[in-house]
Amino acid sequence: MKIYDSNLSGAASTGAQRTQETQQTGRTGSGSLSATGGQGGDRVELSGALGRLSQALGAFQSGRAGRVQALTAQYQGGRYQPDSMATSRAMVSEVLSEASGAGLQ
Repeated sequence: MKIYDSNLSGAASTGAQRTQETQQTGRTGSGSLSATGGQGGDRVELSGALGRLSQALGAFQSGRAGRVQALTAQYQGGRYQPDSMATSRAMVSEVLSEASGAGLQ
């Protein structure tokens, strides 16, 4: 990530001006996201990795939504039969891993 601050005095921009600068965000041809604030304003460029991360999160969310929809249909149709043993094991395993990560064991 690159940050360019051509106004190093710090107090020259008000909050309202910074809000307008943020709202002027646009895509450039190189796949990076940039926001500029006119003359002497700050400039922010976010790399293409952020775009790829956003796409991955979107794919995860759509996959999760599909899974929830399928489970809803199973439940409403009376075909949903959760495995209580697997659920309890997963819950205990998660708590133990969190406890060991926090040094509580």
